[in-house]
Amino acid sequence: MGVGIVGAAIAYFLTRSGAQVTLLEASTPAAGASGASDGAVSVASKRPGPMMALACEARSLYRRWVEQGVLKDIYHPRPTYLFARTDEEVAVIAHQGADLMALGERILPLTHAELMQRVPGLGRHVLAGMKVPNDGHALGYRVVDRLLQASGAPVRRHTPVLRLAQSNGKVVGVITPEGTLVADAVIVAAGLGSGPLVGLDDILIPRKGQLIVTDRASTAGAALPGPLMSAGYLAAKRRMVLGQASTSLVIDPLATGQFLIGSSRETGFTDRQTDVLTVSTLLREALAVYPALARQRVIRTFAGIRIGTRDGLPIVGRHPTLPGLFIATGMEGDGICLAPVIGKAMADMVLGAPSSFDVSVLDPGRFGDLPVQGSS
Repeated sequence: MGVGIVGAAIAYFLTRSGAQVTLLEASTPAAGASGASDGAVSVASKRPGPMMALACEARSLYRRWVEQGVLKDIYHPRPTYLFARTDEEVAVIAHQGADLMALGERILPLTHAELMQRVPGLGRHVLAGMKVPNDGHALGYRVVDRLLQASGAPVRRHTPVLRLAQSNGKVVGVITPEGTLVADAVIVAAGLGSGPLVGLDDILIPRKGQLIVTDRASTAGAALPGPLMSAGYLAAKRRMVLGQASTSLVIDPLATGQFLIGSSRETGFTDRQTDVLTVSTLLREALAVYPALARQRVIRTFAGIRIGTRDGLPIVGRHPTLPGLFIATGMEGDGICLAPVIGKAMADMVLGAPSSFDVSVLDPGRFGDLPVQGSS
């Protein structure tokens, strides 16, 4: 259930193993977070520990998908540039760099002058930074579309799941407005919609992010060699609170020559409205970091909803009390990057195959028993 990038990746790996898969979507494919993401396939931005390690594995799978032709012309390598505006942020980047190097990731620490050489036009507020050369980019909705084509799995659009169908303490299907669908296994990968179905209402946390799109700064592709990512963004991922107020600013050069600027992190909000105060704050910070943006016009603003968890880690694995039920949710903006690994790991679980990746730290059982809605 759920046809975002994670659901599409799970379907891809299951069908490649010969399983029959039917995808149910309450709206349309990639209508949620996958369609409102910045497309960053970034190890540079990940929280140290299992998230950073899994991101390395996922990025390798993206490259393999390109070699196999699955994501040809959709996934593109590009560096990430981290930047700091205060001494405290410089320390955050240094810690991130040490964690990346511990995983064998290539990094290049940069002074302000060295950053200026690589990204001309940076403002004086940027003190220092770091280049992470081996990251990449893939638009979420395009990945979803390509994976659905490759899997051939039928998609039932506008088909919300009302509740789970159970028999003798096991999940045996789902109940929809169109009737009951019977299945050997049910996988819930529905973002915030996962909550009431699998008992995660008190565990999943929505965070709205407002974003800005400018007109074209270039007609010959991206106007910068890679995205500019603030240490404030890293601090949010590392669950740190900086002494000086800082937003999770990212300035992303799109292949169209436009810029994508984001983003707010508004905990508890599930609406998709943008507001003048938040947009103007993002623009002021972006202009201080990259003054050349003053030449651009804002042509669109929009918002997406990230779905996180209480402990900041996704939820991936078997339901702790109901056989036949599997969960993959709570990625909080990391679904674009992690989808290949989560898709393969979940397919292995469902098929009872040896696990290709260790996602045990993401097991739903860490939250104890989860009450669910069902039908006996």
